[in-house]
Amino acid sequence: MKHPVDAHVGKRIRHRRWMIGMTQQQLAGKVGIKFQQIQKYETGMNRVSASRLWEIADALGVGINFFFEGLDEARGAVRAGEGDIMGDKEAMDLVRSYYAIPEAQRRRLFDLARALSDAAA
Repeated sequence: MKHPVDAHVGKRIRHRRWMIGMTQQQLAGKVGIKFQQIQKYETGMNRVSASRLWEIADALGVGINFFFEGLDEARGAVRAGEGDIMGDKEAMDLVRSYYAIPEAQRRRLFDLARALSDAAA
């Protein structure tokens, strides 16, 4: 049975990998393991050791704390029966596309989205 922390860390690995457009094969190559092991980490089926998590963080360009961000909120969401929006491929594609936009234009898009959201409420 998956431990909730392992599942959360795995989701964060997948989230970051998708955000930077890296495949499981590419990440596995950088870390020196097979891509099937990355799959197992991302699903939470296998626990990531501290040293391996350090290598993954380096390969993905984040600090170790990135993988634990939102853990308390995720636990609460699981208890409340809510889903993980970042587990949705469409949401991830949208976020990746958003961050591909130059910063000045991205800020204007954000302001527009916020205004539309406020108007809809």
